[in-house]
Amino acid sequence: MKLEVVVVPVSDVDRAKSFYDGLGWRLDADFSVDGGFRVVQLTPPGSACSIIFGSEISSAASGSADGLHLVVTDIEAARPNWWTAVSR
Repeated sequence: MKLEVVVVPVSDVDRAKSFYDGLGWRLDADFSVDGGFRVVQLTPPGSACSIIFGSEISSAASGSADGLHLVVTDIEAARPNWWTAVSR
């Protein structure tokens, strides 16, 4: 058994996409259909697990994901990318 996808509730899909893109995550999908449904899926480098967010994806409140941890092997190397992404 393995974890492959985590749904992250967000209020601004484009801002969230830009944030994770700024961290160097791979964009796997970004599509919309009639009725306002939009899904964006991104995967961190070296990870087998992706995140999904979008419009009409979840009834959970934006920002309510709790207890998710992003782990890096070299915090000093990761810090410049992180800071650039959160400063947008």
